[in-house]
Amino acid sequence: MIRVCCYWFAFLALFLGSELVVGNDQFAARRGNKVIPYRTIMVDQTGWRGNFSNIQSAIDSVPSNNRHWVCIKVRAGTYREKLKIPYDKPYIILLGEGMRRTLVVWDDHGKLSESPTLESMANNVVVKFISFRNSYNNPINRNPRTQAVAARIGGDKSYFYNVGFFGLQDTLWDDHGRHYYELCTFQGAVDFIFGNGQSIFETCSISVIGPGFITAQARSSPHDTSGFVFKNCNIFGNGTTYLGRPWRSYARVVFYNTKMSNIVQPKGWHPSRSIGHE
Repeated sequence: MIRVCCYWFAFLALFLGSELVVGNDQFAARRGNKVIPYRTIMVDQTGWRGNFSNIQSAIDSVPSNNRHWVCIKVRAGTYREKLKIPYDKPYIILLGEGMRRTLVVWDDHGKLSESPTLESMANNVVVKFISFRNSYNNPINRNPRTQAVAARIGGDKSYFYNVGFFGLQDTLWDDHGRHYYELCTFQGAVDFIFGNGQSIFETCSISVIGPGFITAQARSSPHDTSGFVFKNCNIFGNGTTYLGRPWRSYARVVFYNTKMSNIVQPKGWHPSRSIGHE
């Protein structure tokens, strides 16, 4: 636990800018040698040991144009709700009690922009030890396969550590901005990591639960800095899958030092509608 905390604060200093975390007390408080959030909010769905019984109420309580790190601790349990961290609420830390113990579940579907269980649009957001599921296409039900997003990430400088993203089609919408995913789990079948983010996925688990495509990256010009990098990851599951297909003309995805089971098609990539532009 000490190692994780030290790594996390080192990441904040490096990734978010050391002057925002260490050198400027309007963003974080100091207690001895430790840098800590200014305020902690507790969420407990039983209502007995928290400030709020649902997560969205805790997010709503953070002031607009917030300039102080606020930690929202979410106790173990399954929370049936949709979450939105809006553009004007940066510097939020969302902290669960374990990827398998703290779960947020909803089942919107069909319209891409309205389906996410989590929508995080603010800059400078940290999420740890929690899972987000869109349950509409759970393998156990018979609903027709459709767009059903578990999480949409659109803010810049967002960090996810030990977070689960579970769905079938379009699980993670890595929309835009710079994002870092570490020790996370992604489950799906069709285009289940997609979008125009500039993102690194390190030491992550990619669980394929049906035939399809892992990625659908949306880089639209040769000057666009976006792209996905998968480093030291593990791909496993059922059926067969391509590593990806382009959502836009200049899609860019790199898999580096990643373990791939035999479910991955030997061709690797599918050109989709971009034949001749590979």
